[in-house]
Amino acid sequence: MSSPEPLEELAPAKVNLFLHVVGRRADGYHLLDSVAVFPGAGDIVRASPAPTLTLSIEGPCGRGLDAGDENLVLRAARGLAEVMGIRMGARLVLDKRLPVASGIGGGSADAAATLRVLARLWSGDVSPPRMQAIALGLGADVPVCIASRPARMQGVGEVLTPAP
Repeated sequence: MSSPEPLEELAPAKVNLFLHVVGRRADGYHLLDSVAVFPGAGDIVRASPAPTLTLSIEGPCGRGLDAGDENLVLRAARGLAEVMGIRMGARLVLDKRLPVASGIGGGSADAAATLRVLARLWSGDVSPPRMQAIALGLGADVPVCIASRPARMQGVGEVLTPAP
């Protein structure tokens, strides 16, 4: 008997059409005003059932990336598992197609895609506010990457308004 095909999620690049820093909070985070859009190009996150949580990285831009505990993909997976009360794992594969440190939100998009694909794999019904809270805990760009649709971002990235 063969294993089921892994579930897949596109992690599209995030492109800011404009980005204004409009202030700074007492904790040092910048207050932003930006519009982000998501072209069709991106990384791919694959997930399949496994007894423990593992990550491997492949793809043209994956060489030399750390798949250790501090990788945003694994941090997203652990955060979702905690919120859902999940004790099972997953075999995660990140097919890294976006250039690293290129300013197009690759890591944030990967974290958001991980949240989406694991919610499907683990058959979880996580409310949008809880998903956004997990996302914001991972980084200011992760909440807008959850839906991966054009949006205006304000606050530190957590105030989202759909854009046309």
